[in-house]
Amino acid sequence: MVTSVPAAAAFDALLPLAVARSTDHLLWTPQDGALPALYISHGAPPLFDDGKWMRQLLDLSTSMPKPRAILVISAHWESAPLSLTATGAATPLVYDFGGFDPRYYAMKYETPDASALALKVAGLMPDAEPVYEHASRGLDHGAWVPLKVMYPLGDVPVLQLSIPTHDPKRLMDLGRRLRPLREEGVLIMTSGFMTHGLPFMTRGMWENEEIPTWSSEFDAWAWEAIQHGDVESLASYKQAPGMKYAHPTPEHFTPLFIAMGASDDVAPTSSIDGFSWGLSKRSLTFA
Repeated sequence: MVTSVPAAAAFDALLPLAVARSTDHLLWTPQDGALPALYISHGAPPLFDDGKWMRQLLDLSTSMPKPRAILVISAHWESAPLSLTATGAATPLVYDFGGFDPRYYAMKYETPDASALALKVAGLMPDAEPVYEHASRGLDHGAWVPLKVMYPLGDVPVLQLSIPTHDPKRLMDLGRRLRPLREEGVLIMTSGFMTHGLPFMTRGMWENEEIPTWSSEFDAWAWEAIQHGDVESLASYKQAPGMKYAHPTPEHFTPLFIAMGASDDVAPTSSIDGFSWGLSKRSLTFA
């Protein structure tokens, strides 16, 4: 008799360990110095069925002090002018995906009031570029899916900032404006997917764990340029090998430029690499 594995069974199995580690996770203090900026490949609801990937994200989060607040810039909120999610505690999530098991639509991630972080973000922006706060919009899956694994207690205030453009220079400038937050114990987490060619993947490719050439070639190109700080090449991503298939639209790649702008120009660490569903799950830590 063949029985199916319940949705998010791997998450349920990992949760006791994740809660224990998060409970013991020491909170950031000024003596710890600036927190890093991250570029995370966030997966999607099926992340909760990938025990190895979740363990990697948990290890990443607990390798640094627990942040006093988290600012997320996700591929799934493109909005200009620059906007913030609602600041209230336990703001309902955005379930911006379709066709998945009902359990994923019942998941919650209730975090504390983030009004203080909103004031800090707004204070870093030029007067000519005010930040708008949405009254009710919560975190989308590019934010809450990885954070539910990384900080399962939901005890850290979280806000999401929209992506106002895909222009690399403007995004790096935005990252530079956000950089001082790192000195105050705020984790700047940009969230995308190093390759995201979902329209070109098939069930057979997923089941056979096939890695398309366009996915591996784009990942190798990006990592090579990132290691060398080759901003010019990265900014010309439209000419990258495999780009047509790896990123039919750019929103899962361009958050990278915000993380780069928020960094101290130190070559990043590849905190997570490898492939899942044929897509590169590479995640980067910028000191």
